[in-house]
Amino acid sequence: MALTRRQKQVLDFIADFIDRQGYSPSYEEIAEGLDLASLATVHKHISTLEGKHYLRRGYNQSRSVEMAPRYFEELRREPGGAAPTGCVPLAGRIAAGSPVEAVEGKDTLAFADFVGQEGTFALQVRGDSMIEDHICDGDYVLVERTNAALNGDIVVALVGESETTLKRYYRESEDTIRLQPANSAMPPILVPASQVAIQGRLVAVMRKYS
Repeated sequence: MALTRRQKQVLDFIADFIDRQGYSPSYEEIAEGLDLASLATVHKHISTLEGKHYLRRGYNQSRSVEMAPRYFEELRREPGGAAPTGCVPLAGRIAAGSPVEAVEGKDTLAFADFVGQEGTFALQVRGDSMIEDHICDGDYVLVERTNAALNGDIVVALVGESETTLKRYYRESEDTIRLQPANSAMPPILVPASQVAIQGRLVAVMRKYS
């Protein structure tokens, strides 16, 4: 990594804190943990690491510092390969009702027990169209990035190049794809095959109760 010794310490402290606690440290915790002189010093290091694309920040949010993809990419290139934090990017929110616009998020989730392949990512479910498959509103789904699917697979489907949805995939004909909700109160979505792109296949579901 093209970092000074102190910048590397700050970066590793944040990554380790997120791995242990499940959320990012405050500036006060970073200063205390690394014996830094002031919050201004912490802010300077964070800004530099953000400029080098190792960190990302969400503004006007508490504990908004997170590891950027470059951090994990460079860890994989180092001897030992895998990122020790076992984190995957939280790519955004996914509709489990009608399709909605896909928006990239700025969070990460730790799925050390599930991540097996590079390219795995997480999404948070919105809606109840998959409830009969025990995928509820607010659940997190872990998705293996792929552009192929078999009939019956639960997939992340991009519809019309702008909207994503989580549904069971069925090819009705050469020209038509059925995206089937797991909710008997909802009709299937029939879409021309040319307007559907598979972005991933469901690997796991995670639900947080508290």
